[in-house]
Amino acid sequence: MTSSPPVIDTAAAPSPLPQAVLLDMDGTLVDTEGFWWDAEVEVFAGLGHTLPEEYRAVVVGGPMTRSAGFLIEATGADITLDEARDALNAAFLRRLDRGVALMPGAHRLLTDLAAHRVPTALVSASHRTVIDRMLHSIGAHHFALTVAGDELTRTKPHPDPYLTAAAGLGADPARCVAVEDTLTGVASAEAAGCQVVAVPSVAPVPPAPGRTVVTSLEEISVPFLRALQHATAPRTADVVQG
Repeated sequence: MTSSPPVIDTAAAPSPLPQAVLLDMDGTLVDTEGFWWDAEVEVFAGLGHTLPEEYRAVVVGGPMTRSAGFLIEATGADITLDEARDALNAAFLRRLDRGVALMPGAHRLLTDLAAHRVPTALVSASHRTVIDRMLHSIGAHHFALTVAGDELTRTKPHPDPYLTAAAGLGADPARCVAVEDTLTGVASAEAAGCQVVAVPSVAPVPPAPGRTVVTSLEEISVPFLRALQHATAPRTADVVQG
């Protein structure tokens, strides 16, 4: 199993590509993790509470219910979970209307995957309204499938989002590569049995067996994915006849 970027052997015959590549959205493909934090700061400031910076590492990458629930409990704000969820989504969408930037390497990676006919899915804990708005920037045509957090009973860090995406693409989760930027997302993908490439955004993600950590999407390419598949492929034991 791999915990650092695989060595690419250009002389060897090409290894198979993953059956599918499953990509997180916020902080992975689009530079929006700061948008979420700014929205949280704005909403809770309106309720009379200043959020300390250390809360940011707690809420990053989490589903809306978990993040909002933590902030309500931590601050004692006089707001229900449903009200906080709606206010946070609205504040976030206002920021999207000002424009959103793709992460470095995102467009090139999506284009390369399409050129090599690797099925891709967008797997996010964000709600469908947010994903559909974001797809205008990312390009909906890049994805065969998108999975939203509010369409599942359990979202990240549970395995359900990645299991749903793999099943929707007709792929074996163990033959899929998931690309994530937070420990919450990594936990979800690993629980589903996917190989994981972590591109940390706000908080660090340590290397671990079966997990590759890189600094940017610019490090992920078709040769990189082939090498990753080769490095993690099961080896067939020799059969001794007699």
